[in-house]
Amino acid sequence: MKTAFLIIDVQNGVFGESSALFEKNNVLENIRRISQQQRALPTLFAYVQHEAPGIVEFQSPQWQLHNTLDVQAADIYIRKQSPDAFFNTQLHQQLQERGIEHLLLCGYSSDFCIDRTAFSAASQGYKVTIVADAHTTHDKPHLSAGQIRTHHNFILSKHPSIQVRSTDDLCSD
Repeated sequence: MKTAFLIIDVQNGVFGESSALFEKNNVLENIRRISQQQRALPTLFAYVQHEAPGIVEFQSPQWQLHNTLDVQAADIYIRKQSPDAFFNTQLHQQLQERGIEHLLLCGYSSDFCIDRTAFSAASQGYKVTIVADAHTTHDKPHLSAGQIRTHHNFILSKHPSIQVRSTDDLCSD
């Protein structure tokens, strides 16, 4: 099964120095570990970059990919303006052209972009693996970021086409 590794919204404006993301450094390290493992396989890397007026403007320093990412020439880039990386983008077309059937998801944010993209992908027939400890979010008034990530890992795992695995488990394959 051909796999794509979707790295969602790992941008300077989200993962920057002043960011208060839950386990930010651990998430970046887990993405690095998975990237290293997946680079040894015929995995397509797809970097999904969010655009929002006044927050992460297209091509601004905040919009750029975080410098810890292992970006290479064969990788693809998807610009999005919605939490769903498939909505009004070329992602589905790009994946279909390459015969991709399975997606590994990581990045930001557990409760919006990871959640919406995972369900959208599964609804379009992709098998999806969420990397449980390689996505993150911010605290909200009603829940901590850790509780949000735990909750979304649980509810996403209940979809028949979505599995949730830890970085350690994934990298031991």
